[in-house]
Amino acid sequence: MDVKLQWKSYGAAVLGMLWALRLLAVPVQAAPAVSAQCAVVYDTLSGEFLYEKAPDQRSLIASTTKIMTGYLVAELCDSDQLVTIPAEACGIEGSSLYLKPGEMLTVRDLLYGLMLHSGNDAAVALALTAKGSEAAFVQAMNERAARLGLTNTHFANPHGLDDDGNYSTARDLARLAAAALENELFAQVVATTTIQIPGRSLHNHNKLLWRYDGADGVKTGFTKAAGRILVSSATRGGRRLVAVTLNAPDDWQDHAALLDEGFAGYQLCTVLRAGEPFAALPLAQGAGAYAVIAPDREVQVLLAPGERITCRLLAPRFLYGPAPTGQQAAEIRVCLHGKAVASCAGVVVRTEA
Repeated sequence: MDVKLQWKSYGAAVLGMLWALRLLAVPVQAAPAVSAQCAVVYDTLSGEFLYEKAPDQRSLIASTTKIMTGYLVAELCDSDQLVTIPAEACGIEGSSLYLKPGEMLTVRDLLYGLMLHSGNDAAVALALTAKGSEAAFVQAMNERAARLGLTNTHFANPHGLDDDGNYSTARDLARLAAAALENELFAQVVATTTIQIPGRSLHNHNKLLWRYDGADGVKTGFTKAAGRILVSSATRGGRRLVAVTLNAPDDWQDHAALLDEGFAGYQLCTVLRAGEPFAALPLAQGAGAYAVIAPDREVQVLLAPGERITCRLLAPRFLYGPAPTGQQAAEIRVCLHGKAVASCAGVVVRTEA
């Protein structure tokens, strides 16, 4: 299909509606008290931090290290690749899948074992698969951290067992998680609650996936030296927030409160209405004939005070007649901060000559 990209600006009536919504937008309330030593809430769309508590204080990060491990593996490896578990990946201390030398699992299986069960042995097996040696993989971890601008982060291993050279901050972990969640495989894995892989039934340690509306990731972590570490993600109204707490005795409650306050700063706005004319596409059979295109459903997004959305129409240059009512003729994407946050089909609602 010959696709033409068109941008549509809102007319005065709709702009008036958006201005009214801005006036009605709920202000960000006072931040809740949290048990965490360090904490942030990060809006992945705007790139803004909505809450900060000692955001740049370096800390041991335990198994949240595996966010970088899983992110790189999801990018570098074929998820269907069969991995023969090497002896050096077996018997790693701490959380384990109890892998056996010579056992065969796919990269995808090992990723689930890494992110849901926090297998330290899975981390080593995946590091060896991706880069041939643990040292080479750790180097790749640090190179990616530098590329992402994580200036207060350094990795010493792929699993997060305590090491003075393995540290990060709440701010850096939020940015890392946001980048990792853009990878489809990584996002799918960390949003999974339970799954069966060969010889094992895995249950995600992230309780927010059951407890919090919209939760879709990311990773827990704990050692005695680091305390309880949690990186979480939740998506509502096309908007994703990432929360991070370091050394938080009451991390589940901290995250629920932080995410609630983060989302409270936005207003759920209807930006497209089903059947409301949006654009017109020419019909091939007659000069001046065209089809009126409208959204097939209502679309709502979360907007902060002062934010503006733009809708993008993806459609052919023209339609062949007779273009019956209800025919899907286009896709309408709702964009915010340059990113698509929602979409719907554009259907024919009538034709005119």
